[in-house]
Amino acid sequence: MNDKPLIAFIGGGNMARALVGGLIRNDHPAERLCVADPHAEARAQLEGLGVCTLADNLKALEQAQVVVLAVKPQALGPVARELAPALRPEQLVISIAAGVRVATLRRWLGGHARIVRAMPNTPSLVQAGATGLFAPDEVSAAERALAESILRAVGTTVWVAEERLIDAVTALSGSGPAYVFLVMEAMQAAGEKLGLDAATARLLTLETVLGAARLALESQDDPAVLRARVTSPGGTTERGIAALEAEGLRQGFADALKAAFERADELGTLLDQA
Repeated sequence: MNDKPLIAFIGGGNMARALVGGLIRNDHPAERLCVADPHAEARAQLEGLGVCTLADNLKALEQAQVVVLAVKPQALGPVARELAPALRPEQLVISIAAGVRVATLRRWLGGHARIVRAMPNTPSLVQAGATGLFAPDEVSAAERALAESILRAVGTTVWVAEERLIDAVTALSGSGPAYVFLVMEAMQAAGEKLGLDAATARLLTLETVLGAARLALESQDDPAVLRARVTSPGGTTERGIAALEAEGLRQGFADALKAAFERADELGTLLDQA
């Protein structure tokens, strides 16, 4: 008997495909994964992985121990209401729909209690993601561990103790890749202004960001210590850092995360009214 749970994905978009691929790479049998999506094209992209694909959401629920809701937030209400009558009390539901609160989802699912809310980010598509997780008290330790094992297939996972902190996760790691891409965009453009050709400026930017991230991950030191270590007194880096500080870089990031946090809360309220 296979001890791996049968996982049903409702929605076969990019994040669902990333999770399916990550699970298979982590030795979860493809035959224990099922994806329901109304679009034939989405199903076709998954069939090559050997997983079950269906057009019928309710059919996917029949044997599943875990149900992963991987549809767009604005479409989740109707889908969840469709699933509610067929959902069994013992089934664990994991939602990766941004902004949809547990209470909202519970209402849409007819009072279902076993819900984990997850906030993965786009680097999950290349198994380098960061996912924030929250679960209410009704979710057991074993169910939390199961949810974590599923999301860990695409990267790092962290739990937050309060649901509102998922909005902070959204602001930091959910939106964070876009902030980094913006920094990369600015670095490349600045390099080109100094005379580097576009291809060279791009390559140097990408490798610099990748190398810095790897160095930080492999070090026990805080980023501030690492920064100081490469900032020689009176040197070029010190001059560059001073220019960034003068432009208000730190406050800019603080304002960006605060704005994203507030918008995440606003979207949660709007979805709750749907």
